[in-house]
Amino acid sequence: MTNRQTHVIESGSTCGTMCKWMGQGMRAYLALTNFLSPLVWLAARLWIARVFFYSGLTKIHDWSSTLYLFENEYHVPLLPIPVAAFSAALFELSCPVLLVLGFGTRLAALPLLAMTAVIQFTYDQNIEHLYWALLLGLLLTNGPGKLSVDHWVRRRWMGQ
Repeated sequence: MTNRQTHVIESGSTCGTMCKWMGQGMRAYLALTNFLSPLVWLAARLWIARVFFYSGLTKIHDWSSTLYLFENEYHVPLLPIPVAAFSAALFELSCPVLLVLGFGTRLAALPLLAMTAVIQFTYDQNIEHLYWALLLGLLLTNGPGKLSVDHWVRRRWMGQ
């Protein structure tokens, strides 16, 4: 026998049986992850959308308080206070709807990611903001998953 000679595993041997079980286990694992993956992406979109949508509702509920907070508490750089407050409310109310639908997900995640960075670096350094950034970054780079309008559009009109 040479070092390059291959060995055939007999189907009745212990090693052959174990290889068969491992193959079946791997197929079951892949089937499970293919089933769960779209649900996980949907859950991520719903969770992060909820965070920002409720924040947007709070802003429009009492606009004078929102303007006060933007003037005295938040210190948003570069933008005039009314523009920053309006932009924040607009993005926090519109982008979550797009995330829930999975429509324009990458585009919707971008302003929310930018807002998260502004919140983290100018107002409140909180570990939760890093989780938001992680989820938004994953949505930005990977897309919304199979349970989304984006996926349906891509399959329907682009043939993918």
